[in-house]
Amino acid sequence: MTRFTSFKVLAVLGLLALLTCTLAVAMPSVRLNEAEAAPGIEEGATLTSVLAVSTSEDDPLAAAYAEEQLFIELYERVSPSVVHIAVTTRSNGSGAGSGFVWDTDGHIVTNNHVVEGARRIVVSFADDTTVGAELVGADTDSDLAVIKVDVPASRLHPVELGDSDALRVGQRAIAIGNPFGFEQTMTTGIVSALGRVVRQQSGFSLPQLIQTDAAINPGNSGGPLLDSHGRVIGVTTLIFSNSGANAGVGFAVPVDTVKRVAPPLVATGRYADPWLGITGVSITPPLAEELDLTVEQGVLVQAVVQGGPAAKAELKGGNRQTRFEGTLMATDGDIIVAIDGASVQEMDDLIVYLAEKSVGQRVTLTVLRNGRRQRIQVTLGERPVS
Repeated sequence: MTRFTSFKVLAVLGLLALLTCTLAVAMPSVRLNEAEAAPGIEEGATLTSVLAVSTSEDDPLAAAYAEEQLFIELYERVSPSVVHIAVTTRSNGSGAGSGFVWDTDGHIVTNNHVVEGARRIVVSFADDTTVGAELVGADTDSDLAVIKVDVPASRLHPVELGDSDALRVGQRAIAIGNPFGFEQTMTTGIVSALGRVVRQQSGFSLPQLIQTDAAINPGNSGGPLLDSHGRVIGVTTLIFSNSGANAGVGFAVPVDTVKRVAPPLVATGRYADPWLGITGVSITPPLAEELDLTVEQGVLVQAVVQGGPAAKAELKGGNRQTRFEGTLMATDGDIIVAIDGASVQEMDDLIVYLAEKSVGQRVTLTVLRNGRRQRIQVTLGERPVS
């Protein structure tokens, strides 16, 4: 960049800064619902609708100002629903996380790992109300839990739930939580990816996770991830980071999973995860070539759990073993290529499909056995406690 061009850029930036300061002085305490402050903007409008109105005006800063006001309104509306959770464990350790009000009966949704092993749970609300809570139920495999507080219904503000199935990569994602104990912190970003599958220490996987670059840090766990309407689209649950702090790769359990898991936890204290009862590996072209398989995608069954649903349906694991890229694996088990007619290209496809089923439902697996295609019906069981 030339010196002259740099000077022009600096001049433009200086002018913009001056305009911004002038705007801030002119409207020091404007609220969204004051018509004189934001002409054409109605109370309760969404971020998309406000930007559509603002960008049609001559003021080049109108869109930025409108977006700012929408974030302020969203925070003021949703933050009373978000709580800070402090935990004392049975070993006298301590931990903290976030949660959000589920209903006016005092139920609060959070992550299982926030309250796992808790001896004492204390919940703090945005108005500084602090009360004890009890664990109602938890599901390790979805990393969700429900706790309950004894607070008058008039002081409880349940969140509005969105639809995670309708999400699109690139749309706004907003997190409210308590990172590092800093209560009622709001961060913003976008939906970075959808349908992520992350393996847990238990050996089971969290399916259909929402990936976001909104800042997620220790203490955010269990808090809501919101869309631009202020509706919950997920529960922030984990981050990928070399340092343990935000690296722009955070994940949330989708709200559609919460809708499926939370009601049984509230009603009975438990959720029955559907279970096929196999271990398997995704077939790749290199693996198919090495093992001389007839397909280049699918799931190669390594073993079936004795007495499990797959074993009862006579699905076959492998007996003959070969080392591939340093890993010993069975080579002659059934190959699952479809479930209920839906193509299975890798293990994640199977995990995601089964996550939306229920214990007792019957699924039909299309498998290759000794080069021949056949259909096997399996009645899903309940996943054993991890």
